[in-house]
Amino acid sequence: MDAAEIHRRLRDKLGNSVLPEIKENEWPVIGVLPAAIAESCRLLRDDPETAFDCLSNLTAVDRKTDDLIDVYYHLYSYGHRHKVNLKVSCPRLDPALPTVSTIWPIGDWLEREAFDLMGVNFIGHGDLRRLLMPEDWVGHPLRKDFVEPEEYHGISTRRESLLKL
Repeated sequence: MDAAEIHRRLRDKLGNSVLPEIKENEWPVIGVLPAAIAESCRLLRDDPETAFDCLSNLTAVDRKTDDLIDVYYHLYSYGHRHKVNLKVSCPRLDPALPTVSTIWPIGDWLEREAFDLMGVNFIGHGDLRRLLMPEDWVGHPLRKDFVEPEEYHGISTRRESLLKL
């Protein structure tokens, strides 16, 4: 099944919650409204024709100039050998999406990483806390407006460049 057919099946079931255009790439991109992301993922996993049994990656991109954070869900079907990306855009001030950790268990770790580094809140996640940064770290290091503090608990965060120019 190609990406256009996957897109058509999603639009047939979810209507305007799935954006009308599809971007063809190596991993085709289908846009979904934030409130429909979990339902879209569940449909794509449970439909025997799509059978997306693997959330291979979840990543976020800070689009500061557009005041948005995009979250990408890379889905793969081992049985059918097809793949697709679902893309959701959230407002930068309050990026919040329903969790998919109940659909694919790996979503637990991937959502925690996006929460930690980009500040995306996944509603319904059972253990949403920092994964890579200390619990008391302020800010989200992969945001474009993040400013690294001079020190953390009295320890300098500055270091000499390893590049010899």
